[in-house]
Amino acid sequence: MPAFTTSRLRRVLGAGLAALSLLLPAMATAQQAPALPAYILEEFGAPPEIPEGPLAEDLQRAVKMAFVDSVAQATWGRDQTTALAEIVEAGDPRVVWLIADLMRFASGPQLSVALTEASSVLLGKRLPRENGWGNVTDHLIAWDIPAPPDYLATKRAIFTTVVPGWDKIFVEGQIDWRHVSWGGVLIDDRPFGTTDDPCNCIPAADNPAVSSAEEATWLSDDAIVFGVEVNGAYRAYPRRIMEVREMVNDTLGGRDLGIPYCTLCGAAQAYFTDQLPAGVERPVLRTSGLLIRSNKVMYDVNSYSVFDTFLGTAVTGPLAEKGIALEQASVVTTDWGTWKRAHPETTVLIEELALGRDFDFRNGRDADGPIFPVGDVDPRLPVHEDVVGVVAASGTPVAFQRSQAVAALTRGEDVTFEEVRLTLDGGGLRAVDASGADLGSHQAFWFAWSQFHPDTVLWSE
Repeated sequence: MPAFTTSRLRRVLGAGLAALSLLLPAMATAQQAPALPAYILEEFGAPPEIPEGPLAEDLQRAVKMAFVDSVAQATWGRDQTTALAEIVEAGDPRVVWLIADLMRFASGPQLSVALTEASSVLLGKRLPRENGWGNVTDHLIAWDIPAPPDYLATKRAIFTTVVPGWDKIFVEGQIDWRHVSWGGVLIDDRPFGTTDDPCNCIPAADNPAVSSAEEATWLSDDAIVFGVEVNGAYRAYPRRIMEVREMVNDTLGGRDLGIPYCTLCGAAQAYFTDQLPAGVERPVLRTSGLLIRSNKVMYDVNSYSVFDTFLGTAVTGPLAEKGIALEQASVVTTDWGTWKRAHPETTVLIEELALGRDFDFRNGRDADGPIFPVGDVDPRLPVHEDVVGVVAASGTPVAFQRSQAVAALTRGEDVTFEEVRLTLDGGGLRAVDASGADLGSHQAFWFAWSQFHPDTVLWSE
């Protein structure tokens, strides 16, 4: 790769950063009016002023040269350097979304540093070079910087050049494409029933083999499992397996299920994928290799419809056009010993599905917080606090801090919100209504639940 920082780019970035250092105090004083929560302003500072309208033709050409042509040609040369300088001179913070998209795939430290510095000038805040992409993206999300005109088309050109299999994924829909990034893995586009077929992806398991609790001697009593009950049938999905597979399409109690697990969110969910409107084929859920605010982006391999993983709603493609929203069954996060004592009739996925791996991301990779950008996080709880969330009949989402809820139930106290009642089940928590009917709850990290349910109520004793 040619040397990135040409003399012109040095002059532009140097002048911009020098001016930025002089303007920061004034900007912080003059821009305290944005309708942003105080905790965002305290953590991220004040956002820059945002222009409106289309990009000038010269800026459009520079955008194409820097962000589309560089990826298509797999190189960064003098033309791209000049284009980036023109983008910085234009001073439109909206274009930083495209800089962040390119940063996700930037392979060299020189390029990453230059893109970070360009972003600093355009956003009006000096950002650290270390983890430049994460810092830039966190600010964009927290400040809710608008996307530039024709953003999806340009982003699609970048991403589908890198992974052609995403060509059916990046389409218009009810999804905020600003927040979508690459998770570092490729798309799982294998058809249903190919559990054992190798792929350069996170391989979903379809109709996985199971055993009785007595036969599962490989699973220690303190191993974390995700317990599901459907029509009186119980099954445990060991976290050790779900951290390898991240997606299971199964049948339990006479119902078809799609079960995604987002290691980044600490959330296993169970969606019914049957009893859909006439003419709608059972969705076969797969991992796309993409993330949205550190939550996996799942899709149906039959229709290439993208689903909001946290809400179960189709947001693009034919299933979105039909308004498909999947009903949830509760997932109980607990340990294997307690689950099998409470439900001795349970089945459990077999050890071979773990592919010989034994990850523990929570106590390893993710121990110091989210490793992907999430922007601002509701400050009422720590980012990795465990909550059990459910949506009440009124449509109000409510989160129960797991530790508080378990303590209250253990003391014999009620844990309720509207018609929602939390109960202990096999060492975990489940939400039911007044009649005891399941309400489709699940456990997650607070940052994930609160960002996908920004209006959530937080239960307190």
